[in-house]
Amino acid sequence: MKKILVTGSNGLLGQKLTDIILPDPEIELIATSVGANRHPVPAGYIYEEFDIRDANRLNELIEKYRPDTIINTAAMTNVDTCEIEQELCHALNVEAVKNLVAACDKHDVHLIHISTDFIFDGEDGPYTEDAEPNPLSYYGMTKLEAEGLLKASSCRWAILRTIIVYGIVSDMSRSNIVLWARGALEKGEPINVVNDQWRMPTLAEDLAMCCMLAAKKEAEGVYNASGKDLMSIIELVERVADFYQLDKSLIRPISSASLNQRARRPKRTGFILDKTIKDLGYQPRSFEEGMKILDKQLKQRASS
Repeated sequence: MKKILVTGSNGLLGQKLTDIILPDPEIELIATSVGANRHPVPAGYIYEEFDIRDANRLNELIEKYRPDTIINTAAMTNVDTCEIEQELCHALNVEAVKNLVAACDKHDVHLIHISTDFIFDGEDGPYTEDAEPNPLSYYGMTKLEAEGLLKASSCRWAILRTIIVYGIVSDMSRSNIVLWARGALEKGEPINVVNDQWRMPTLAEDLAMCCMLAAKKEAEGVYNASGKDLMSIIELVERVADFYQLDKSLIRPISSASLNQRARRPKRTGFILDKTIKDLGYQPRSFEEGMKILDKQLKQRASS
């Protein structure tokens, strides 16, 4: 039995990891997150309340359960909030990772850490794993600093960089762009969408599967783990409208500058996925395939 401890298990990616691991007879899951367990299936694994800033608690959990791998999905990811609450952002995205690295090194635990396209400035995307980072936001800076902690350590580590994760779980703490666009357009609400940023949206199930491939292979190094379709944000929203046959005239194109957001965003990111596909066997689905999976889950929720 391989033991995997997941941090941030109440989040979208964390819950998808629980979904994947539960039916796998070769893996024992220790799910950890702040507050009560949000996953609808409470049995078949261990749940422990855990704040990733608590180094003592982290070491207690590792000594108690002796995981082979830790998958760190916990982070502060609201880019504008990170710009305002920099101390909290640094504590969650950097100091907590420093504790994880030290604990994994001490106990010889394989560490998988989730990073982001926001470590890049968006001037030269799509990016390979060895492209030169240049973050534009405080969030991006903290995620790059955390990557540096792993790279400088002697523990066994893998960094999975991802882009705009979307999906649905039964107990959502926050929305994502696909759900937001669908919800607003279904209500007939006009929405402003930027037309000068490009991304590769990632189905949460695909990212969770990439985490598991990395865990099972005990992969080491940096891997790009996003969706495979590069599109502008406005095209993304238009494709959501097309899928649900909603009124695209409600979508109003605007420039990023007109939003006056706290944090700067990279213009064009996207990843070259060749290494992850070759080394890990990663098979990301197209955006339309991801939408079909999401739609099926939404219909199941509505009927239950």
